[in-house]
Amino acid sequence: MDDKQLAEELRLTIGGLVRTVRAADTMPPGESAVLGYLDRGGPLTTAEIAQQRGVTHQSAAKTVKDLLARNFVRAEAHPGDGRKFLLHLTQAGRDRLADERRRRADWLGAAINTVLDADERRTLEAALPLLSRLSTHLHGT
Repeated sequence: MDDKQLAEELRLTIGGLVRTVRAADTMPPGESAVLGYLDRGGPLTTAEIAQQRGVTHQSAAKTVKDLLARNFVRAEAHPGDGRKFLLHLTQAGRDRLADERRRRADWLGAAINTVLDADERRTLEAALPLLSRLSTHLHGT
């Protein structure tokens, strides 16, 4: 298999895995994405969230409004621009995100345990640093 074929197979396989895991989520994709961004990167504006998600400001604002109503995020005045608000993850949002991540990991872990034998699990574990390096490289380009 040449590099282009390998790349396409990797893209299809990882894409399929990600879509399958996300389909089992109990949270709407936009909500889990916003909570994840705030968890990983700290406070953000709605415009920054929209840019990171690649959605319109209106779409991000609707998601943020829903998260505010459920007390998963809180807004405070932006220190450098009074027209903007910084969104912060609340403890309730952090707990909800942790529950979703734990549920995903449990579900995927059960599948790994059911489908893969010990040698295959070790192979998968050995591939993780390689996938991480690829991801880091692609994220930086």
